[in-house]
Amino acid sequence: MAGHEIPEPADRKQVADPTVTPEAAESERHGCDPAFQHGVVVGFDGSTSSERALAYAIGMARRTGSGLIIVHVANRLPTTVWAGCEPPVFVDVPDHRTEVLGLELACADHLAEVPWVLVERGGDICHELEEVGHEYEADAIVVGSTHGLVGRIFGSVAGRLARRAQRPVVVIP
Repeated sequence: MAGHEIPEPADRKQVADPTVTPEAAESERHGCDPAFQHGVVVGFDGSTSSERALAYAIGMARRTGSGLIIVHVANRLPTTVWAGCEPPVFVDVPDHRTEVLGLELACADHLAEVPWVLVERGGDICHELEEVGHEYEADAIVVGSTHGLVGRIFGSVAGRLARRAQRPVVVIP
């Protein structure tokens, strides 16, 4: 069939734009501010250990000249008890704590030294911190240590995060 062209169907959808370079496609995928690329992610819930983690992360971001991504993970509660048949369904609980934390952080003098952004997520703390770290291509994740009965029963956030994270995890006591 040399010399014959097969016409393209009119309803054919183009899968990829051949004029877009891989670098341009990569930059379109990341919707976050470039000032925070390769920044420091810190988990913050207002507790004493998270305040210490925030202080350490501020110093780390200042020393490296990068931005600070402060992450607050809102609560999720199971709506059913898992009976072994179906996994539990989780419902996001309205968490006005993020607004309060945002106002407290905006008034904090020590945050004036570095560019920062507050990100709210809902779900598993470890998963969400790692996901934000991936989105911003963070150089490190800083968390405070977990104390108490909950950490001993379910495992600490820091321990679970250190086992699964794809970037360095700094745990502040």
